[in-house]
Amino acid sequence: MNCLKKILLLFIGISCYKAYAQNPNIILIMTDDQGWFDVGFNGNNEIKTPNLDKLAANGIIFDRFYSASAVCSPTRASVITGRNPLRMNIPTANSGHMKEEEITLPEILKERGYATAHFGKWHLGTLTQLTFDANRGGREKFQEDYSIPTMHGYDEYFCTESKVPTFDPMVYPTSFKNGEGMRYGWRAIEDHDSKKIYGTSYWKGIEQKSTNNMKGDNSKIIMDRVIPFIENSVKGNRPFFTTIWIHTPHLPVVSDTIHRSYYSNSDLQKQLYYGTLTAMDEQIGRLWSKLDELDIQKETIIWFCSDNGPENGTPGSANVFRERKRSLYEGGVRVPAFVIWKDHIKEGVRLDFPSITSDYLPTILDILNIKYPDGRPVDGVSLYGLLQGEIKIREKAIGFIFDQKISWVNNQYKLISIDNGKNFELYNLINDRSEKENIIQKEPEIASKMKNELLKWLSSVENSKNGSDYN
Repeated sequence: MNCLKKILLLFIGISCYKAYAQNPNIILIMTDDQGWFDVGFNGNNEIKTPNLDKLAANGIIFDRFYSASAVCSPTRASVITGRNPLRMNIPTANSGHMKEEEITLPEILKERGYATAHFGKWHLGTLTQLTFDANRGGREKFQEDYSIPTMHGYDEYFCTESKVPTFDPMVYPTSFKNGEGMRYGWRAIEDHDSKKIYGTSYWKGIEQKSTNNMKGDNSKIIMDRVIPFIENSVKGNRPFFTTIWIHTPHLPVVSDTIHRSYYSNSDLQKQLYYGTLTAMDEQIGRLWSKLDELDIQKETIIWFCSDNGPENGTPGSANVFRERKRSLYEGGVRVPAFVIWKDHIKEGVRLDFPSITSDYLPTILDILNIKYPDGRPVDGVSLYGLLQGEIKIREKAIGFIFDQKISWVNNQYKLISIDNGKNFELYNLINDRSEKENIIQKEPEIASKMKNELLKWLSSVENSKNGSDYN
């Protein structure tokens, strides 16, 4: 950590702790490639997600919540920085890394006295410099992308660089049965089946692999580490902050006999995909039960969302929303989301306020009465007033950049280009959720104003990408 950032964060720790006594526990859960319609609380009657549905019903559901990008790594960067991922040059999956010059949520909260931990997928850099691992780890050309969670404010971690199978995450079968495949997924390996090493490890420290308790549902394997962290934090009388980034339902989806049986009337693809979501849902229920057992439900904020839209070729669904993962149309970036904080925010509410993963940081700092430590651009806004029932209009539009696609979204309209600004389309997202009618010819003034705003924002992002924020 550079010296200036250390001084800024130390100031936060001293002044804010005295100024504000409330330190709620904070849990940020994010799934991987889960479509907007892949939960019961958004109207899906086929997938069984009773625990998520119960939590969402007792909190605030965001009908219009966006991932900061159409793929995973960039969205994850936005969660812990409050900034568009291109500002730190993380344009897509398996590209770039979280830079030490960035100011992160765990760094700020650690200075406030929080215990901090990360669990699940990382995807913000490589986790080993010595061992061939996952997509980039241990390879000479990716040495500069070595970036582990403890470099960014986390006290501890248990995570993979990238994807793993959603059951028995360290192995895959040597042969596949009908309907199975290396890309999409397979039935969980039985004891008598032969298997191979998958090639992606869980890491828990510098060049330290985790080798125990690696069998069964991957969401359970993750939660088996989360719960002791929470118990130890409570025992030590410390508030805690944790990011739980579950791999489900990223391919390959793997489900055991029990969870496939819930969907026995469906084809194998659905059995595998839906089964792994239901298994994950059970672990969210287990987490909530543990908070109840520790009597800290009212002292804990849980945020839930997906990192982007559903993968192509899966039963995952964005419902009425256009396109899927890797697209900046709504289906690629509008994701299932809710927040629950018992007795502290509105309950049983569904909001259509445009919100995004970049809003986490400013919202949490607002709740804790912490000022952001310097003047660099932050793209998110605080949702705290909204959570307390204030009727608001988003004052700061949301910008997206991904793979030659750019868009600019405000309370009502989306301006989008899929050819890097050569041609634009305009949609009224209030009246046209499915983005069927391009109204740019009907509303040239609105389009022109939004285009000017977008270009100004793109210039700011480019300045950040070139390192101007770190001076």
